[in-house]
Amino acid sequence: MTVPFEQSEALAAMPALRHGFFGRQGGHSEGEFASNNMSIALGDKPHLAEANRTGAAQALGYLRQNLYLLKQVHSPSVRVLTDYPDNDVPVEADAMVTRLPTLALGILTADCTPILLADEETGVIGAVHAGWRGAVDGIIGNTVAAMTGLGAAPARIVAVIGPTISGDNYEVGPQFMTEFVALQPDGWRYFHVPPGKRTHFDLPGFVEGQLRAAGIGTVDRVGGCTYAHPDRYFSHRYATHQGTKTGRQIAIIGLT
Repeated sequence: MTVPFEQSEALAAMPALRHGFFGRQGGHSEGEFASNNMSIALGDKPHLAEANRTGAAQALGYLRQNLYLLKQVHSPSVRVLTDYPDNDVPVEADAMVTRLPTLALGILTADCTPILLADEETGVIGAVHAGWRGAVDGIIGNTVAAMTGLGAAPARIVAVIGPTISGDNYEVGPQFMTEFVALQPDGWRYFHVPPGKRTHFDLPGFVEGQLRAAGIGTVDRVGGCTYAHPDRYFSHRYATHQGTKTGRQIAIIGLT
């Protein structure tokens, strides 16, 4: 079975790098989790989710055992991988960086923003799960700092924002905006109120702003809005509005 994925031209031009943003198609899961669900914690059959993880790893030329996943908790925590990790020992964090070859970093999302990063010159890569909470608490700046600690330079880093919920479909309440701006005073610019509707928040716009504030030289975007395209992506918010369950898609980056 061929597993489809989307790529950034900027990252695809780096010969020592492999990456892909996978959607919900091309896997083995059934029902509400059809078909390429990557999460084993939401009610899907574990062996099917595991088969999907294997398929995604192999689609990029990696062994399943070399695909590393975090226990994501919407935090600003970054794991720096200087040794090959044990996949059987879950670590709570929402980003990871490394220079290790043949190690694939995987991030799961279903509306939150996946970010893949690379400094080609030094061979430093990173992967980030950026929900609004992690983003406002500094997960992006922390990741860039961790990459810099391994030798990367922010101006050389290419950062790619993958499929995520768009501002047009991310409706929030006024209290959310109040609390957000209290934490991020200039965050007001990422909110808008469409005629006759409630306040909306532009999560990928905020993420891009944080990347540029961290000095990232190139910011690219890949894929569409998860909420607007439930046939292509898993969307937690869309499923909630429909009264159903949903899975998680994966974004992967690794060195050869």
